[in-house]
Amino acid sequence: MSDTTVAPQTGGLTATGLRRVLTILCLTEITSWGILYYTFPVLSVSITEDTGWSAPIITAAFSLSQLAAALTGIPVGRIIDRIGPRTIMTTGSILAIASLIVVATAPNLMLFYTGWIAAGIAMGAVLYPPAFAALTRWYGNRYVKALMILTLAAGLASTVFAPLTAALVQHTDWRATYLILTAVLAVVTIPAHWIGLHGPWPQPPAPANSFHADHNAVSRSPAFLALVIASSLGAFTAFAAVFNLVPLLIERGFSPSLAALTLGLGGAGQVLGRIGYLPLAAATTPRTRIVAAFTATAATTALLGLGTTVTVLIGVSIGAGLVRGIMTLIQATAITERWGANHYGRLNGLMSAPVVIVMALAPWAGTALTNWTGSYANTYLVLAAIAVVAATVALASVPRHSPPTRTSRTPQ
Repeated sequence: MSDTTVAPQTGGLTATGLRRVLTILCLTEITSWGILYYTFPVLSVSITEDTGWSAPIITAAFSLSQLAAALTGIPVGRIIDRIGPRTIMTTGSILAIASLIVVATAPNLMLFYTGWIAAGIAMGAVLYPPAFAALTRWYGNRYVKALMILTLAAGLASTVFAPLTAALVQHTDWRATYLILTAVLAVVTIPAHWIGLHGPWPQPPAPANSFHADHNAVSRSPAFLALVIASSLGAFTAFAAVFNLVPLLIERGFSPSLAALTLGLGGAGQVLGRIGYLPLAAATTPRTRIVAAFTATAATTALLGLGTTVTVLIGVSIGAGLVRGIMTLIQATAITERWGANHYGRLNGLMSAPVVIVMALAPWAGTALTNWTGSYANTYLVLAAIAVVAATVALASVPRHSPPTRTSRTPQ
């Protein structure tokens, strides 16, 4: 049983305004994720070949950007709670343009790193957490459907921008490619955020009780700590598994092309998971959902480590992607389901920060685990054990006094 019943919004948007902000955020999330995040792995080989900087060195710059995004998300959430997303997301877009220009023109590693750290700050202001905070406040008790639509749209970011980036770099170089895509980012996101996200910012809904009104008390509560730990461990497992999937499959005898195709099919599974989230949310409680999702993460990760046949490994990869798609929405709705929406921005920022940090560290840590365990297959069994711990901790992630929940039937 979920969605959360959120108190009626005071001074909110009309139905037309709601459709506008959802459409705008779908457009800007596709563009921002595609250019700020997914372009880098496509261009990384070209960067190393052109500059002579090693792959670990340039990847470390990108990882630092993710750490900067995590830390930025905390103050960004506080600001959005107070004044809404328009100013912060527009400012983030402007910073994103400047930072990518620095990256694209950097003559040395110091400026390259500076550009990526600035880009990480921009990501903290324009990617999922601020968009989730905006839709959660504006949509009230219809927020789950809005978040599902947003994540479905944003899931197209790599589908659109990875091949576009690859095509551009074949005809130019990595610096010119970044500058061209930066122009696209500027044209799309700056006016869209400033013009499209205007409108009254609703008053926060009334808290279910006095404890929920105190965000400091919530952030120090055992349930919040359990949610943060479980989400971080689960994200670590999922991202380490995704990053190392192609090497695992090659170790199992897949050709590189079949391994890459299998990774792509996992992405299709994410779409299925997001589509299926609404009926799942209607039939289960927040505790059941999060524990089941981490348990399924453990099971699919272990099966990837144990599987040997092509059919099994491809099928399990799709299943793992489906679970990741569900987890995106579980994490997006976790705060509101447990403590209401009145302090969503700052609480979600506090929860998201360690999750983003472990996501940034997961690729390196997964490779280190492989060196320690002796094979990718053994690494996946270790990752599965970590997901079991996440599922166990998640049992304590729901406070005793949660907001009342029900299945929302309000039309979009």
